Amino acid sequence: MIEFEVFFTRVRQATSIATQHDLAKALGVNRSAITQAKRRNSIPQKWVLALSRSFQLSADWLEFGVGKPEVVPTSFVQENTSTCTVPKVYARLCAGGGSFEIEATPIEEHIFKQSWLEKKGTPSAMVLMDVTGDSMEPFICQGDTVLVDQSQTTIHPNTIYAVGIEDSIMIKRVLTTQHNVTLTSDNSAYSPIELQGDELLSFRIIGKIVWSSRDY
Repeated sequence: MIEFEVFFTRVRQATSIATQHDLAKALGVNRSAITQAKRRNSIPQKWVLALSRSFQLSADWLEFGVGKPEVVPTSFVQENTSTCTVPKVYARLCAGGGSFEIEATPIEEHIFKQSWLEKKGTPSAMVLMDVTGDSMEPFICQGDTVLVDQSQTTIHPNTIYAVGIEDSIMIKRVLTTQHNVTLTSDNSAYSPIELQGDELLSFRIIGKIVWSSRDY
């Protein structure tokens, strides 16, 4: 089993990673996961593979110190390991009456596989946002993080979107008719929100929800 400090030393030698915060960011995990690995003095095998692919390093060298930190074959990197960084923004989507925390300043970044993102939409237009409130339960819950593709703003039936109304933002299913827009929740305790007339002037689609994650 590879010891934490031995592994971390090799990672610092071969990559731009300098701190445990950098390591967590590169792996797409919480800082607490790094602390726990250090406390256990062991490294999950999937971390070795993830860094090997992301930085084109030899997995054997990372894990055992065997050979050199050689670049893996180009064909393998192009087909399997191309990654994309998606920012997580300060703004929070309210599954309820609307959140006024709408600042789009990035607070952290997460790494995803490029080909996976491309299947869902336009990677360069995607952001991660946290959800507060329970109006979309059980499909999306309080504390979930959702991936929003801001390039997808055309409304389709039975689809969940991040939407804005005046100075607030929320997460809802969107139904449209010729004269109005209806925002619906999955939680039956919440009544639909009907928008019509001048109310539509302040309504906007921020983007389609293409994925969500949840901590347990």
